Amino acid sequence: MAETENKNTDNTELEQKEAAIAVKNLTKIYKLYSRNRDRVKEALHLTRKTLHKDHYALSSIDMNIYKGETVGIIGTNGSGKSTILKIITGVLSPSEGEVIVDGRISALLELGAGFNMEYTGIENVYLNGTMIGFSKEEIDAKLDSILEFADIGDFVNQPVKTYSSGMFVRLAFAVAINIDPEILIVDEALSVGDVFFQAKCYRKFDEFKAAGKTILFVSHDLSSIAKYCDRVILLDKGKKLGEGAPKQMIDIYKQVLVGQYNAEKKKGKKDGNQAPVGVNPEELDYGSGKAEIYDCYIKDENGLESNAIIKGSRFTIGMKVRFKEDCSSPIFAYTIKNSKGTEITGTNTMFEKTFLENVKAGEDKEITFTQEMTLQGGDYLLSFGCTGYENNNFTVYHRRYDAIDLMVISEKNTVGYFDMNSEIAVQDTKES
Repeated sequence: MAETENKNTDNTELEQKEAAIAVKNLTKIYKLYSRNRDRVKEALHLTRKTLHKDHYALSSIDMNIYKGETVGIIGTNGSGKSTILKIITGVLSPSEGEVIVDGRISALLELGAGFNMEYTGIENVYLNGTMIGFSKEEIDAKLDSILEFADIGDFVNQPVKTYSSGMFVRLAFAVAINIDPEILIVDEALSVGDVFFQAKCYRKFDEFKAAGKTILFVSHDLSSIAKYCDRVILLDKGKKLGEGAPKQMIDIYKQVLVGQYNAEKKKGKKDGNQAPVGVNPEELDYGSGKAEIYDCYIKDENGLESNAIIKGSRFTIGMKVRFKEDCSSPIFAYTIKNSKGTEITGTNTMFEKTFLENVKAGEDKEITFTQEMTLQGGDYLLSFGCTGYENNNFTVYHRRYDAIDLMVISEKNTVGYFDMNSEIAVQDTKES
């Protein structure tokens, strides 16, 4: 009962927040024609027949992005992610429904969107700033910070058609993020640019979040989605499949990717039995059924089953798999994630170039991975997988997500997720 009350309280708190973006019954339909002449015939009313097929890029989407939130949108290619952002920013018009925006938007959509290829970088800064609603004087005041962030040197005085994709995105993002928007919208743009620029962009994300700005973020980088987003919306084939915590939506998205999402499937407790210590009774599992991971475990340095492992000690991760059908070179894997769903580390038998044999129906295999624990102290989630390739198509035979709670016990933690086990020496030095 208490759990239900907490959920209701969370929903009430969310509803009481102010919406920065409200999307209501949003639909976008494209007419698809087999031949160009059919488009002309229909446009000129030369036939009474319908010569097109309706393609729903978006179908009856409802969602709210609340002020101060960082919300991610994920989905496969063709799910409608870019389309919904273009409608929100006014680049496209909806076929049905409406979008209400409360706040000044700065958007970084497709590479070069809003840029004139013949203009110089400086001229495009003023062009973009003016389109967003800034005066020349306001852009003058922000110009130095924009150019410093972009860091493309004298190229700012050259036409942008001469830019590399890296320089292009540096300037575009510098404009988008330095004009002090209330709402920032980014669509995959950070996949371009070197690691140093990406780090600088994500620091800006942190500053925006700390300042209570609203961010709408589309990316295939699930680690960034898990790290930065407060909430995630999952789209599939133009429909909203779900919304919720990043970890939950990412797990569902991974099922969608391999064509094994079943909205009706009940997760969790098996046969009503009490789960062993450390084993998650609400784990998510799915697969084609050709194999079953019927047991999984962690053993400490003494060979005893335990989900609590001392940092610096040797330990073993294991799984037992039963094959229902013949499988060609199955791949056995484990992944360790943090509580937010970010994948920290993991490996599989293909990476390790171990066990590349075929397996017959009825065979059982026990697979063990033994290594030293170098993770920082804390709680992690351990997932298992048995996959393979059938006619060059990746196939999931069975996956068990977040099956075991892995607790690392440590007397010394360093920065980040791993300990580099540094040996430190401090010596007196003398000038020669």
